[in-house]
Amino acid sequence: MLTAQYPDAKNLVATGWCFIAGIVLFSGSLYGLTLGGIKAFGPVTPLGGAAFIIGWVLLAWSSRSIF
Repeated sequence: MLTAQYPDAKNLVATGWCFIAGIVLFSGSLYGLTLGGIKAFGPVTPLGGAAFIIGWVLLAWSSRSIF
């Protein structure tokens, strides 16, 4: 529905999913490392950081049509 009204909304939807993935992977892995002491969460942390970076890039790309 949103994408029919706003053609560039696909990028914004992808941005939201990247931010959610970044929160879950980055913050969740840090909580797991700190509170649970589970070392397997260590390699997951950079994936969450990458998801955050991709989300910010997509947000900047989506806002180019605003200006």
